Amino acid sequence: MSPASPMRASALPLRRVARGKVRDVYEVDDERLLLVATDRVSAFDVVMAEAIPFKGAVLTQMSAWWFRQLADIVPNHLISADASEIVREVPALANARADIAGRAMLCARVRVFPVECVARGYISGSAWKEYAASGTLAGEPLPAGLRQSERLPHAIFSPATKAEAGHDENITITRMRDIVGAQDTAELERLTRAVYARGADLAARRGIIVADTKFEFGRRSDGTILLVDEVLTPDSSRFWPAESYQPGGPQPSFDKQPLRDYLDGLRAAGRWNGDAPPPPLPDEVVQATSARYREAYRRLTGSELDTRQLA
Repeated sequence: MSPASPMRASALPLRRVARGKVRDVYEVDDERLLLVATDRVSAFDVVMAEAIPFKGAVLTQMSAWWFRQLADIVPNHLISADASEIVREVPALANARADIAGRAMLCARVRVFPVECVARGYISGSAWKEYAASGTLAGEPLPAGLRQSERLPHAIFSPATKAEAGHDENITITRMRDIVGAQDTAELERLTRAVYARGADLAARRGIIVADTKFEFGRRSDGTILLVDEVLTPDSSRFWPAESYQPGGPQPSFDKQPLRDYLDGLRAAGRWNGDAPPPPLPDEVVQATSARYREAYRRLTGSELDTRQLA
């Protein structure tokens, strides 16, 4: 299997220790994990039956690109995202090279902090819903008079609890201190702001607004804090094309918007109630979603996703 043959689930000769909405996580040894980004896609918290070609490769290769851009700010858990190097490090994967090509990251194993570190430069999504109802975010007041999708006066650090299923829940910084402690909360906020500032600046030069994004961090056994998981991808971030940005309503985005638009139409017509099982997806929706992910990769990195060298 290659990224051109969509992967909905992986089956590797290693012990799988976790399966998320998109990623399958395998144990290599006590010090390393293998993260495999499948081509699964979810919308409205329901995982679709169809997979999106190249989605996993985009998420993996974009994260690897960002890790390189951010390494001077914070170290990260990535050892390699190159299939040949991974096979050399993990010989058990020799016969599974086509399955991991482009979509797998060999990573250092760390203790992950049990919070999502969210940076918001614009008010959208769950933050907008709460603000529109009460003028607050996680119960804390925001400036009056903000419009949907408007740039905030200053970027906000907005932690959230991790949810195994459904939406993460926005929490206050006070609540985060209760979970991880005051010292770690302060350091994670500092790192989140620094990484978001760098990422938003680099993306802006390429015509993309990073409206908000979430990061995960972990601690190595020597106490070092590392940036982990995926970084500044269309799945973990809200990417808007700068050329069409207009505050006051929802914005087009570089992610699964073709999928959401299709499903919104079904819901409006009463043909789907938003629960599992999901409706079948027309091929044109699948291909349009794939194209949107690849366009985000091209814009950000300045290169086309080289599908020929992934397999």
